[in-house]
Amino acid sequence: QVQLVESGGGSAQAGGSLRLSCAASGYTFSSYYMGWFRQAPGKEREVVAAIYSHSRAIYTDSVQGRFTISRDNSKNTLYLQMNSLKPEDTAMYYCAADHLLVVSGGLFNPRNYKYWGQGTQVTVSS
Repeated sequence: QVQLVESGGGSAQAGGSLRLSCAASGYTFSSYYMGWFRQAPGKEREVVAAIYSHSRAIYTDSVQGRFTISRDNSKNTLYLQMNSLKPEDTAMYYCAADHLLVVSGGLFNPRNYKYWGQGTQVTVSS
């Protein structure tokens, strides 16, 4: 079955960097689009970045220029390089995958993702 396992979360100072990884298995990785989402306590889950199967990437405005999403199809792994971290980046980060858009909003809509990881916590202190 499909499995997504995130790693790389932890604590960082404001201005620091972290790199998240998402190891995927159980499906044809290269054929699926993928995304990183985050959820802070008391807030809704929001998209951070997403990447098409052909590696075109899109970002939410708040992380544009600071975060980079990438994928290595040879390793079945999705990455999120996070630089210039801010305290407001503190959240649980989830990777997600699917191959069929079913609702509007494209890759930014979490309802277009069937498969989700368990999440990895990122905490940024000022």
